[in-house]
Amino acid sequence: MKVTTQLEYFDNNEGAFRQQNSSLVFELRGEKIQIEPWGKNSFRVRVARDGRIRDDLPGALLSLDEMGFKGDDVKVNIEQDEASIQNGNIQAKVSKRGGKIVFYDQNGEELLSEGKPHIWVHGRQFHAVGGDLYKIEANFKAYDDEKLYGLGQHANGRLDQKGCVIDLAQRNSDVTIPFMVSSRRYGFLWNNPGLGRVELGHNMTRWVADASYQLEYWITAGDTVADIMSNYVDATGHSPLLPYYASGFWQCRLRYRTQEEVLTVARKYKELQLPLDIIVIDFFHWNRHGDWKFDPLAFPDPAAMVKELKEMNVEVMVSIWPTLTPDSENFEPMERQGLLLRNTMGPAIHHRFYDNPSLTEAKYITHYDATNPKAREYLWNTIKKNYYDIGIKLFWLDADEPEVEPVEPQMLRFHIGEGRTCYNYSVYLHGKGLYDGLASEGHKNKGGPGKDDDIITLSRSGWAGCQRWGQAIWSGDIDSTFESLRQQVRVGMNMALSGIPWWTTDIGGFVHGNIHDPEFRELIVRWFQYGTFCPLFRLHGFREPLQDAWYGAENEVWSFGDEAYNIISKLLHLRERLRPYVMEQMKLASENGTPSMRPLFFDFEADIAAWNVEDQFMFGPDLLVAPVTEYKSRARSVYLPAGAKWTDAWTGEVYEGGQTLDVDVPLSKVPLYLKDDAQLPIQSS
Repeated sequence: MKVTTQLEYFDNNEGAFRQQNSSLVFELRGEKIQIEPWGKNSFRVRVARDGRIRDDLPGALLSLDEMGFKGDDVKVNIEQDEASIQNGNIQAKVSKRGGKIVFYDQNGEELLSEGKPHIWVHGRQFHAVGGDLYKIEANFKAYDDEKLYGLGQHANGRLDQKGCVIDLAQRNSDVTIPFMVSSRRYGFLWNNPGLGRVELGHNMTRWVADASYQLEYWITAGDTVADIMSNYVDATGHSPLLPYYASGFWQCRLRYRTQEEVLTVARKYKELQLPLDIIVIDFFHWNRHGDWKFDPLAFPDPAAMVKELKEMNVEVMVSIWPTLTPDSENFEPMERQGLLLRNTMGPAIHHRFYDNPSLTEAKYITHYDATNPKAREYLWNTIKKNYYDIGIKLFWLDADEPEVEPVEPQMLRFHIGEGRTCYNYSVYLHGKGLYDGLASEGHKNKGGPGKDDDIITLSRSGWAGCQRWGQAIWSGDIDSTFESLRQQVRVGMNMALSGIPWWTTDIGGFVHGNIHDPEFRELIVRWFQYGTFCPLFRLHGFREPLQDAWYGAENEVWSFGDEAYNIISKLLHLRERLRPYVMEQMKLASENGTPSMRPLFFDFEADIAAWNVEDQFMFGPDLLVAPVTEYKSRARSVYLPAGAKWTDAWTGEVYEGGQTLDVDVPLSKVPLYLKDDAQLPIQSS
């Protein structure tokens, strides 16, 4: 007679292992785990409750063929009580009893382990929610010494996201990119575009999918954060090389109402000999949401406007909303062809917003379905006819989460599935549609990463892997406050560690900034001092006092008084001098996933103190930036990382690393320090 041990009583489930090609498979009572090598030092992990691993679900990962990964260094070992799979510097072990998964580095040190919330509760939980869908929870151990970064754009005021609960749902100014970098030297991608959340607790890390067919994630190991980022872009796609014109200054406001306003502003920049590379035409330049063309009364000859701007070496970007009103010329044909986003029940109404001609009465609007390839083709063909064919190749993809009101995205029905299973993926495919359209016109250089593709869109949202479509992301409709500026410093670094190399804010914030207010005038200067060293350098805002419905005050660099203008104009020229350096960093971002803007620890991992600095960043390998983010502040402390010498870019004084300085910061100065013998043209000759 067999005696049941205490261990068997609490965990008496034993599964079966097998090797399937280069993968390790574990099966137990209908559950199937498949761990596959998926890129250098990386695994793709999929778990199905019904024993069927699906390959047709939306996600961020490239195929093995697209990656060019052969997996020649993979070893699978099956023993009596456990099995393991090794891919370069990462190893996964699976226990025969219960199928617990633990990941290790090349030295046998634990990177990440599944956790058990309770002795009766498995680390992987599947709860049926209808049909083949499950609410899925993946529980992992929490580590006291761990710091977590990335996860997209969340203005929670923190660089280290440990301790935060983050909703996995796109919203205005809240961008879901479910990839994080751990101080324990691993990267983790939750490869599921459905609604959910991640809880980064001190007792457990828990990823939740509200409705999904299977559990899926990707994990990678690296000796450095740079290694992790390189592995990530290899697996999800490299960004193109940033077009040169996009590395300069972008002028934008809410809004330019007419063709003549646009030209007048551009001409003044040139008269003042100020750098200007892109001017942006915001919404309501159209007749109706969904017409996707210029209002002929306000813009009587857009082709001539574009021609004159190009003669000034200024590119034009136009705002493209993914929305239609029923009186748009494209609504009926798109509805008839099934190209509009639907609701699970009821009419396809997704939001109430304003439109021409009055701009004072809200109308019901509908989104096109970006997950439908025919809808993406229709949109591109319309854009090509009305914008591209007159010389416009830059598009601002606003409100593309897609934004719905009330905020209940689970009510949506996409071409590829229910909103709760794929909502976050819509913006990814929206960007792909524009990329594919521009590529079809010859803008894609097939030479690979680091080559000039001449494709960039500006998006209010994004998802994992969207960098491959040339999607830049900005911070959305944020407040014009010093608190918001402080948040954006941290947000920018987390976006960099989310694999997004092209990111920007609205310099000055978007709302509630009065151009006559002394505090706002100081804020705009301090924000310019920060924005000069962001990947993209862009001024935008809905300024007060308002002049008319949806027509804000001036928002050009000369709009904030003489003192501000004198400082800001010098910053425009500083960015211009730095453009060769900026483009060097963008080439590295395209080739290796190395972000231009990054936390200090990216370059100084051995310096423990550098991991605790949240209000400074490196701009490339040679320049440390310490923005001033407090109103009326005229002094701040600056930490100089150990392992380098640092030269004050303004005074030429040299300091040893590993110390904190107290520095004066008059309104005209942002602390900048050059690493070792770096030479950058910070000061004009």
